[in-house]
Amino acid sequence: QSALPAALMCRLAGIGLRLAYARENPYRLLTDWVVDRDTSRAGGRHEVRRQLDLLRSVGFEAPETSLQFACRPQDNVSLLEKLAGSGANLERSYIVVHPGASAPSRRYPAVRFGEAAARVARETGSQLIVVAGPSEAAQADEVVQGARGTAACLTGALSLGELAALIGHARLVLCNNSAPAHLAAALGTPVVVPYALTNSQHTPWRVPSRVLYREVPCRDCLKSVCPEGHHACLLGVSSEQVAAAALELLVVDRPAPAVAPLAAAGALPRLAVDGLGVAPLQGESA
Repeated sequence: QSALPAALMCRLAGIGLRLAYARENPYRLLTDWVVDRDTSRAGGRHEVRRQLDLLRSVGFEAPETSLQFACRPQDNVSLLEKLAGSGANLERSYIVVHPGASAPSRRYPAVRFGEAAARVARETGSQLIVVAGPSEAAQADEVVQGARGTAACLTGALSLGELAALIGHARLVLCNNSAPAHLAAALGTPVVVPYALTNSQHTPWRVPSRVLYREVPCRDCLKSVCPEGHHACLLGVSSEQVAAAALELLVVDRPAPAVAPLAAAGALPRLAVDGLGVAPLQGESA
């Protein structure tokens, strides 16, 4: 994606410093630019690292490199009300499952998410909470089906702040390569992502995580729809493998937080977590 359309808008807005990566000469659209040499996505720098390096090129050093997301106290309160209405047990810890993604190539089978989550919940004593957007109701239903009806469901019910509050207090998140994975990273919640390699630069950043895929010749296709029609990079990942990866991330014998403290939590703290559990992709740990 070219940075120049955004650079034009910034120039028209009178912004004095306009910095970006570019592969073509930006002329006066940018005041400073760096030649983008990450032409191959495989093995390239993580997107967060790329942007930090871009800032460094003009003398800026970021003292904090973890992602951050601040939740408002009212998001915790309204989330509690919606959880109570969904049938969730407010005295039990929970695992969040989000089966949606904007691109079909990034969607792991929702039924398998449900099967994996049911096993993790059973072995950790946690409950399942399925969350999805208004257009993802069918996928949410498939998760509940795979979990044999043992999950509470919040389809199209949460604001962004409420979703972040939900994720911030979860023991674990199971999701595709989509926004909830990055919210989990910003809030320090472990996350397991069946990951179609549309872009390996966007794996969860500096949070305990597992990125799962099947090695296939057409990896790194960067397509929104599988061009081969078989979706083998994701369909080759079993629900048992997803569950095993999740259990690796959880300390089963550690007392788990209940849902109830949400009301008293106020603004969720951002948890700084060193170490990136991305495997077998190349990750960033600092």
